[in-house]
Amino acid sequence: MLALFDIIAPVFLVIGFGYLCVARKWFPQSGVEAIMNFAQHIAIPCLLFQAVAAMDLSAAMNAPLLASYYIPALVCFGLGTLGARYLFGRPMTDSVAIGFACLFANSVLLGLPISERALGADALTPNFAIIAVHAPFAYLVGITTMEVVRATGKPPLHIAAQVSRAMFRNALVIGIGLGFAVNLSGISVPVVLDDGLSLLARAALPVALFGLGGVLVLYRPEGDMRVIVFVCAMTLLLRPALVWLTPAALPPGELSSAVLTAAMPPGVNAYIFASMYGVAMRVAASTVLIGTATALVSVTFWLWVLGL
Repeated sequence: MLALFDIIAPVFLVIGFGYLCVARKWFPQSGVEAIMNFAQHIAIPCLLFQAVAAMDLSAAMNAPLLASYYIPALVCFGLGTLGARYLFGRPMTDSVAIGFACLFANSVLLGLPISERALGADALTPNFAIIAVHAPFAYLVGITTMEVVRATGKPPLHIAAQVSRAMFRNALVIGIGLGFAVNLSGISVPVVLDDGLSLLARAALPVALFGLGGVLVLYRPEGDMRVIVFVCAMTLLLRPALVWLTPAALPPGELSSAVLTAAMPPGVNAYIFASMYGVAMRVAASTVLIGTATALVSVTFWLWVLGL
């Protein structure tokens, strides 16, 4: 429990510092939007570009492992979207953003350090395989569904064009796509450029977390607690349970990595996706915070289930 607290506490400190700075007016609310735009459109795309450009594609393409993780994740996206719409009466655009929060796990900021402590540094290959396609898969599913919902009643070709435009204008997807292009082509990124991208990439997570704290000053969970509890249940309990019950015969190490990754709370990308469309932002921001706090207990439970 103490080890998990040591991992999660720094996340809360950065979020809490952002909240305190904005609440006390030490940092302007207008600045929060600016730094979230920086994180969303510049820093995180640089982070994703470097990760995809450098990854081992042969290790990443582990079909049974990826299916065991992403089929349950897709199920949770569907159930989250439908639950938000029909259980809680949210608009369909809100529901897609809530479904995205059920889909996107905090696989890097929490998943990697927790798995490393539980399994050892030499056993993280399955984690990296899942992470390699995490953002591309999640954003493809989320953006496609959102654009279809927003274009209801229009011809299929128009919807396809809208999805394509949204995908290719999205800085995160562009970063991932360029990373794959560099990886597959074998092109070497010049050292000076790579060092500059590294500086931007290192700013991505702390800036996004600080900005999320500032966002919480505006988007508090008032009136949304039932939805937030629903998302936490989907991400912290149902998703890892579905992975644990996977019919694929995964080796114990791969199964443990997949379950622990699936047991992570929604990451900051859940808020970034909601802010892209200006929907369900309060739910997304609060779910990241409350889900991360609750994970201290739920992840301990899954470590016990896995016998770790």
